Parts: sequence; structure tokens; C-alpha cells
Amino acid sequence: MSVVTDPNYHPLPGRLGNLTAEQQQILTTFKEQLIAEDVFVPERMDDAFLLRFLRARKFDLAKAKAMLKEAEEWRKAEGVNDIHENFDFKEKVEVDKWYPQYYHKTDKDGRPIYIEVLGKLDIDELYKVTTQDRQIKRLVWEYEKSSKERFPACSKAFGHPVETSCTILDLANVSVTKFYHVKDYVSRASRISSDRYPETMGKFYIINAPWAFSAVWSIVKPWLDPVTVAKINILGSSYKDELFTQ
Repeated sequence: MSVVTDPNYHPLPGRLGNLTAEQQQILTTFKEQLIAEDVFVPERMDDAFLLRFLRARKFDLAKAKAMLKEAEEWRKAEGVNDIHENFDFKEKVEVDKWYPQYYHKTDKDGRPIYIEVLGKLDIDELYKVTTQDRQIKRLVWEYEKSSKERFPACSKAFGHPVETSCTILDLANVSVTKFYHVKDYVSRASRISSDRYPETMGKFYIINAPWAFSAVWSIVKPWLDPVTVAKINILGSSYKDELFTQ
């Protein structure tokens, strides 16, 4: 658990330090049930971790427990528990040349910033040096690194808990064809994010979004969870003023 030294920090609802009596009781029961069912992993599952699964399922205990147990089975099946120490993405330099993606500094709230430049994707060159499965392993490795290194370091530096990232997706020069080429990867990556690492997206900025993308978003947005919608900002080419406020 992070030591809070930031005098201006006020935890959002559903976080440690801002739980209702009912939420606190659900958290306690959640932990007790996981221990009784031999699912609890003390070195990973602190209260902040458990609360992410509870928030993802609106504090529905049964649904949160099912989600966490499925995530744990996935970790075992995919060898995630030791991927941080053992995975060697030796093709990283070449992959980043054909599909730029990297972490760079933090936003004003202390979140590590992840940047992906989809417009520079060269799918033919990319798959000469890696595979989709290797990319997914790299993605999982990055999530594990965030949990074990980035978030704790940011929490210490900013004096309050940091458990989410700020993502910037640059769509400059992205054609429908280019997006189609990565739709399967994006779909797999999105499921891993939402199902295995819930509540780790703090802000998501899509910049240089073409008009058609913005139009589709305006149609889809009302169907989505308002909590998720509040985290996503669709910006065109004049993105700098809004983006730099974060």
C-alpha cells in the first residue's frame, strides 16, 4: 500500500480511503472468501488490487470473484506469474520501428504515459520480425512491469497511489485498411486489459482522429459504461491544448 504524502490527494469513490461502509464489508468478505477457497495470493492481492476487480463489477461480489478466479486461471495457463522475469522480447527494437509503442514520462496525476503510433504501422515488415502471439506476450509483460515497477515508482514520486496509466493513441495517417490489419490484435489486447487487468486505464486520448472515427464514436458512446466513456477523449489534429492540460 502506498504511503500518502500528497496533501492534495483525495481518493476517488471506491478506492482505499473513500469506501462506503457497505463497500468495506464487501471487500472484507471478498478477501475472506478468496482465502477460504485457496485463491488468495498475498504478495499480489492487496486491498487496492481486490478493489479494482470489485469496481469493475460494480461491487457485485459474486461477479468480481468469478472475474478474479478466471484471471488467475489465465495467469497459470499463460505462464504470467513469471513472465516479468523470464520473457525476453529480443525483437523489441525492430518491432518498435514498424509499430511504435512506448512509455514516456507521466501525466499531471502521476500516471505513466503510454504512447502508440498506429499511423506508422508497417504490417508486412512487422510480421517479418515477430508474431501476434509474441506481441501479446510483450503486452502482458508491460502490464506486469507496470504493476511491479511503474505504478509503485510513480506512487512514491507523487505521494499518492497510482494504479492507472494514461494512453495516447495517434491515428495520424491511419487508413481503414491499416486498422483492419491489426483489428484481431487490438481485440485480444482489449480483452486482456478489461478482463485481466481491470481498472488500470486512467485516461485514454485518441489524437489525430479522422472525422469518420469521431462520427462512429458519437454513435457508440451512449451504449458504453459512463465510467469508461469519461476516461476516453477523441481529439482531432488540434489536440495539443487539451492534451497538455493532462
